[in-house]
Amino acid sequence: RARVADRASVVPRASASAAADAGASSPRDEKVSVIAIARAMCFYLVTFTLALPLFAAMCAMFPFTYLTDKYRRYALSFINDIWAVVSTSLFFKVEVIGKENLPPADAGAVYVANHASYLDIYSLFHLRRPFKFISKVSNFIIPIIGWSMYMTGHIALKRTDRKSQMKTLKDCRELLQKDCPVLFFPEGTRSPDGKMGDFKKGAFSVAAKEKALVVPVTLVGTADRMANGKEWMLRAGGIKVIVHPPIKCEDAQACCDESYRVIKEALVQHS
Repeated sequence: RARVADRASVVPRASASAAADAGASSPRDEKVSVIAIARAMCFYLVTFTLALPLFAAMCAMFPFTYLTDKYRRYALSFINDIWAVVSTSLFFKVEVIGKENLPPADAGAVYVANHASYLDIYSLFHLRRPFKFISKVSNFIIPIIGWSMYMTGHIALKRTDRKSQMKTLKDCRELLQKDCPVLFFPEGTRSPDGKMGDFKKGAFSVAAKEKALVVPVTLVGTADRMANGKEWMLRAGGIKVIVHPPIKCEDAQACCDESYRVIKEALVQHS
Protein backbone atom coordinates (compact mmCIF):
# COMPACT_ATOMS: atom_id res chain seq x y z
CA ARG A 1 0.00 0.00 0.00
CA ALA A 2 0.89 3.61 -0.38
CA ARG A 3 3.10 5.74 1.89
CA VAL A 4 1.10 7.88 4.26
CA ALA A 5 1.92 11.47 5.24
CA ASP A 6 0.98 13.85 8.07
CA ARG A 7 2.69 16.98 6.78
CA ALA A 8 0.31 19.64 8.04
CA SER A 9 0.55 21.61 11.27
CA VAL A 10 4.08 20.35 11.57
CA VAL A 11 5.15 21.41 15.04
CA PRO A 12 7.76 18.75 15.89
CA ARG A 13 7.65 16.82 19.13
CA ALA A 14 10.62 17.22 21.42
CA SER A 15 13.62 15.67 19.74
CA ALA A 16 13.85 11.91 19.93
CA SER A 17 17.51 11.79 19.01
CA ALA A 18 18.64 10.91 22.52
CA ALA A 19 16.44 7.81 22.55
CA ALA A 20 16.69 6.88 18.91
CA ASP A 21 19.40 4.30 19.40
CA ALA A 22 18.01 2.80 22.61
CA GLY A 23 16.36 -0.38 21.42
CA ALA A 24 14.40 1.15 18.58
CA SER A 25 13.22 -1.24 15.90
CA SER A 26 15.73 -1.32 13.08
CA PRO A 27 16.16 -3.66 10.14
CA ARG A 28 18.60 -6.51 10.54
CA ASP A 29 21.83 -6.52 8.58
CA GLU A 30 20.43 -6.30 5.08
CA LYS A 31 22.63 -8.66 3.15
CA VAL A 32 21.14 -9.56 -0.20
CA SER A 33 19.25 -12.83 0.01
CA VAL A 34 18.01 -14.71 -3.04
CA ILE A 35 15.35 -16.36 -0.91
CA ALA A 36 14.15 -12.97 0.39
CA ILE A 37 14.01 -11.61 -3.16
CA ALA A 38 12.03 -14.62 -4.37
CA ARG A 39 9.68 -14.30 -1.39
CA ALA A 40 9.07 -10.63 -2.17
CA MET A 41 8.33 -11.35 -5.83
CA CYS A 42 5.86 -14.06 -4.82
CA PHE A 43 4.25 -11.68 -2.32
CA TYR A 44 3.71 -8.99 -4.95
CA LEU A 45 2.35 -11.55 -7.41
CA VAL A 46 -0.13 -12.89 -4.86
CA THR A 47 -1.24 -9.49 -3.60
CA PHE A 48 -1.80 -8.11 -7.11
CA THR A 49 -3.53 -11.26 -8.36
CA LEU A 50 -5.82 -11.23 -5.33
CA ALA A 51 -6.55 -7.54 -5.89
CA LEU A 52 -8.04 -8.14 -9.36
CA PRO A 53 -11.26 -9.99 -8.39
CA LEU A 54 -11.61 -7.91 -5.22
CA PHE A 55 -11.35 -4.72 -7.24
CA ALA A 56 -14.09 -5.97 -9.54
CA ALA A 57 -16.26 -6.57 -6.47
CA MET A 58 -15.49 -3.06 -5.21
CA CYS A 59 -16.52 -1.53 -8.53
CA ALA A 60 -19.87 -3.32 -8.33
CA MET A 61 -20.42 -2.28 -4.72
CA PHE A 62 -19.17 1.30 -4.91
CA PRO A 63 -22.34 3.13 -6.12
CA PHE A 64 -24.58 1.58 -3.47
CA THR A 65 -21.96 1.97 -0.72
CA TYR A 66 -21.33 5.62 -1.59
CA LEU A 67 -25.04 6.41 -1.45
CA THR A 68 -25.75 4.57 1.80
CA ASP A 69 -22.45 4.83 3.72
CA LYS A 70 -20.59 7.79 2.24
CA TYR A 71 -18.02 8.25 5.00
CA ARG A 72 -17.14 4.91 6.62
CA ARG A 73 -17.79 2.69 3.57
CA TYR A 74 -17.76 -0.47 5.65
CA ALA A 75 -18.25 -2.85 2.74
CA LEU A 76 -15.30 -1.49 0.78
CA SER A 77 -13.09 -1.36 3.88
CA PHE A 78 -13.98 -5.00 4.55
CA ILE A 79 -12.66 -5.92 1.10
CA ASN A 80 -9.45 -4.03 1.88
CA ASP A 81 -9.14 -6.09 5.06
CA ILE A 82 -9.63 -9.36 3.18
CA TRP A 83 -6.98 -8.33 0.64
CA ALA A 84 -4.41 -7.49 3.32
CA VAL A 85 -5.10 -10.43 5.65
CA VAL A 86 -5.01 -13.07 2.92
CA SER A 87 -1.96 -11.54 1.22
CA THR A 88 0.09 -11.42 4.41
CA SER A 89 -1.03 -14.71 5.96
CA LEU A 90 0.64 -16.66 3.15
CA PHE A 91 4.04 -15.11 3.90
CA PHE A 92 4.24 -13.98 7.54
CA LYS A 93 2.20 -13.92 10.73
CA VAL A 94 0.64 -10.68 11.96
CA GLU A 95 -0.22 -10.81 15.67
CA VAL A 96 -2.58 -8.17 17.06
CA ILE A 97 -2.02 -7.49 20.77
CA GLY A 98 -4.47 -5.38 22.79
CA LYS A 99 -7.61 -5.90 20.73
CA GLU A 100 -9.61 -5.01 23.82
CA ASN A 101 -8.30 -1.43 23.47
CA LEU A 102 -9.87 -0.94 20.04
CA PRO A 103 -12.77 1.53 20.00
CA PRO A 104 -15.95 0.39 18.18
CA ALA A 105 -15.75 0.49 14.39
CA ASP A 106 -18.24 3.36 14.29
CA ALA A 107 -16.25 5.56 16.70
CA GLY A 108 -14.56 8.62 15.25
CA ALA A 109 -11.13 7.89 16.70
CA VAL A 110 -7.66 8.96 15.55
CA TYR A 111 -5.25 6.04 15.15
CA VAL A 112 -1.54 6.92 15.22
CA ALA A 113 1.33 4.52 14.52
CA ASN A 114 5.07 4.46 13.88
CA HIS A 115 6.01 4.12 10.21
CA ALA A 116 8.99 2.12 8.99
CA SER A 117 7.94 -0.14 6.12
CA TYR A 118 5.79 -0.71 3.07
CA LEU A 119 4.13 -3.46 5.13
CA ASP A 120 2.73 -1.07 7.74
CA ILE A 121 -0.61 -0.55 6.01
CA TYR A 122 -1.02 -4.27 5.35
CA SER A 123 -0.42 -4.88 9.05
CA LEU A 124 -2.82 -2.17 10.24
CA PHE A 125 -5.63 -3.57 8.12
CA HIS A 126 -5.56 -6.53 10.53
CA LEU A 127 -7.28 -4.22 13.04
CA ARG A 128 -10.46 -4.50 10.94
CA ARG A 129 -11.43 -0.85 11.36
CA PRO A 130 -12.71 1.35 8.49
CA PHE A 131 -10.12 4.09 9.06
CA LYS A 132 -9.14 6.48 6.28
CA PHE A 133 -5.52 7.45 5.79
CA ILE A 134 -3.67 10.21 3.96
CA SER A 135 -1.53 9.35 0.94
CA LYS A 136 0.23 11.33 -1.74
CA VAL A 137 -1.81 12.11 -4.86
CA SER A 138 0.38 10.07 -7.21
CA ASN A 139 -0.53 6.87 -5.38
CA PHE A 140 -4.17 7.25 -6.33
CA ILE A 141 -3.41 6.82 -10.04
CA ILE A 142 -1.70 3.45 -9.56
CA PRO A 143 -3.87 0.92 -11.42
CA ILE A 144 -6.11 -1.23 -9.22
CA ILE A 145 -4.45 -0.36 -5.90
CA GLY A 146 -4.75 3.42 -6.21
CA TRP A 147 -8.24 3.21 -7.68
CA SER A 148 -9.38 1.04 -4.78
CA MET A 149 -7.93 3.61 -2.37
CA TYR A 150 -10.07 6.27 -4.04
CA MET A 151 -13.24 4.18 -3.81
CA THR A 152 -12.58 3.35 -0.16
CA GLY A 153 -12.41 7.06 0.64
CA HIS A 154 -8.78 7.57 1.58
CA ILE A 155 -7.47 11.14 1.41
CA ALA A 156 -5.15 12.49 -1.30
CA LEU A 157 -2.39 14.95 -0.39
CA LYS A 158 -0.11 17.16 -2.46
CA ARG A 159 2.87 17.16 -0.15
CA THR A 160 4.40 20.48 -1.20
CA ASP A 161 1.07 22.34 -1.39
CA ARG A 162 0.14 24.11 1.85
CA LYS A 163 -3.51 24.43 0.77
CA SER A 164 -3.66 20.70 0.16
CA GLN A 165 -2.17 20.06 3.60
CA MET A 166 -4.80 22.19 5.28
CA LYS A 167 -7.58 20.58 3.25
CA THR A 168 -6.52 17.09 4.34
CA LEU A 169 -6.83 18.11 7.98
CA LYS A 170 -10.22 19.64 7.28
CA ASP A 171 -11.30 16.41 5.57
CA CYS A 172 -10.10 14.40 8.57
CA ARG A 173 -12.10 16.58 10.94
CA GLU A 174 -15.19 16.09 8.80
CA LEU A 175 -14.70 12.31 8.87
CA LEU A 176 -14.39 12.35 12.66
CA GLN A 177 -17.59 14.39 12.89
CA LYS A 178 -19.29 11.64 10.88
CA ASP A 179 -17.96 8.96 13.29
CA CYS A 180 -15.40 7.68 10.82
CA PRO A 181 -11.93 6.78 12.19
CA VAL A 182 -8.79 8.19 10.61
CA LEU A 183 -5.19 6.96 10.60
CA PHE A 184 -2.03 9.07 10.79
CA PHE A 185 1.65 8.25 10.73
CA PRO A 186 2.84 11.24 12.82
CA GLU A 187 6.46 10.87 11.69
CA GLY A 188 5.20 12.06 8.30
CA THR A 189 7.07 9.48 6.25
CA ARG A 190 8.72 6.09 6.60
CA SER A 191 11.75 5.89 8.83
CA PRO A 192 14.85 5.43 6.67
CA ASP A 193 16.48 3.02 9.14
CA GLY A 194 13.61 1.53 11.17
CA LYS A 195 14.22 3.86 14.13
CA MET A 196 11.28 5.98 15.25
CA GLY A 197 11.55 9.67 14.44
CA ASP A 198 9.98 12.79 15.90
CA PHE A 199 6.20 13.14 15.83
CA LYS A 200 4.52 16.07 14.12
CA LYS A 201 1.50 17.57 15.83
CA GLY A 202 -1.06 17.64 12.99
CA ALA A 203 -2.87 14.42 13.92
CA PHE A 204 -3.15 15.46 17.54
CA SER A 205 -4.39 18.94 16.67
CA VAL A 206 -7.19 17.34 14.68
CA ALA A 207 -8.04 15.04 17.60
CA ALA A 208 -7.97 17.88 20.15
CA LYS A 209 -10.24 20.09 18.06
CA GLU A 210 -12.78 17.28 17.67
CA LYS A 211 -12.36 15.96 21.25
CA ALA A 212 -11.63 12.56 19.69
CA LEU A 213 -9.91 9.58 21.23
CA VAL A 214 -6.35 8.94 20.08
CA VAL A 215 -5.39 5.27 19.75
CA PRO A 216 -1.60 4.75 19.76
CA VAL A 217 -0.47 1.66 17.83
CA THR A 218 3.04 0.21 17.83
CA LEU A 219 4.18 -1.73 14.77
CA VAL A 220 7.00 -4.15 15.58
CA GLY A 221 8.95 -6.08 12.97
CA THR A 222 7.69 -4.52 9.75
CA ALA A 223 11.11 -3.05 8.92
CA ASP A 224 12.76 -6.37 9.72
CA ARG A 225 10.45 -8.13 7.26
CA MET A 226 10.78 -5.46 4.54
CA ALA A 227 13.17 -2.56 5.04
CA ASN A 228 12.41 0.88 3.67
CA GLY A 229 14.15 1.28 0.31
CA LYS A 230 14.58 -2.49 -0.06
CA GLU A 231 11.04 -3.46 -1.00
CA TRP A 232 12.48 -6.12 -3.30
CA MET A 233 13.34 -8.30 -0.29
CA LEU A 234 10.85 -9.90 2.13
CA ARG A 235 12.45 -11.72 5.03
CA ALA A 236 10.84 -14.47 7.10
CA GLY A 237 9.44 -13.73 10.54
CA GLY A 238 6.43 -12.20 12.23
CA ILE A 239 4.95 -8.77 12.87
CA LYS A 240 3.24 -7.47 16.01
CA VAL A 241 0.54 -4.80 16.00
CA ILE A 242 0.20 -3.51 19.57
CA VAL A 243 -2.92 -1.47 20.34
CA HIS A 244 -2.56 0.77 23.40
CA PRO A 245 -5.40 2.16 25.54
CA PRO A 246 -7.05 5.19 23.92
CA ILE A 247 -6.05 8.64 25.08
CA LYS A 248 -8.64 11.38 25.56
CA CYS A 249 -7.11 14.22 23.58
CA GLU A 250 -7.72 17.70 24.96
CA ASP A 251 -4.26 19.23 24.55
CA ALA A 252 -2.53 18.44 21.25
CA GLN A 253 1.07 18.66 22.48
CA ALA A 254 0.43 16.62 25.62
CA CYS A 255 -1.36 13.99 23.56
CA CYS A 256 1.48 13.94 21.04
CA ASP A 257 4.06 13.45 23.81
CA GLU A 258 2.07 10.67 25.51
CA SER A 259 1.44 8.83 22.24
CA TYR A 260 5.11 9.04 21.37
CA ARG A 261 6.07 7.68 24.78
CA VAL A 262 3.78 4.64 24.77
CA ILE A 263 4.56 3.72 21.15
CA LYS A 264 8.30 4.06 21.71
CA GLU A 265 8.28 2.09 24.97
CA ALA A 266 6.49 -0.84 23.33
CA LEU A 267 8.84 -0.66 20.35
CA VAL A 268 11.85 -0.91 22.66
CA GLN A 269 10.27 -3.65 24.77
CA HIS A 270 9.27 -5.91 21.87
CA SER A 271 12.20 -5.33 19.53
